[in-house]
Amino acid sequence: MRQIKFILLTMGLIGSISLAIPQSSVGAFDVFSDACSGTSADTALCKDRNKEQIQTFIKNLVNALLYVLGVVSVFVIIFAGIFYTISMGDAAAITKAKNTLLYAVIGLVVAVSAYAIVNFVLFATK
Repeated sequence: MRQIKFILLTMGLIGSISLAIPQSSVGAFDVFSDACSGTSADTALCKDRNKEQIQTFIKNLVNALLYVLGVVSVFVIIFAGIFYTISMGDAAAITKAKNTLLYAVIGLVVAVSAYAIVNFVLFATK
């Protein structure tokens, strides 16, 4: 059981690190890099650009974490099903498998709710 938890945790960390690697910048965004440096950084265009960068970063972070959580939850649901199947009528094992499945589903519901709340807060002000 400890090996399974270690493998799932390792896979989640590797997945989250691979999603956190920055993407290559698009040439169109480099046009503003010189315009927003120095004394012209207080212009409305630069302030809007900074706000959009923060919103994009938060959205990407939440999406990456939600992806990792979804993958881990699917594995936990699969293992709960396996544990339920191999319980062979043991009441304690059946209860443990059912609780594991219940908590995995509750975790998914909380994650989807968090995603909805973050997107509502970030983009309700637009």
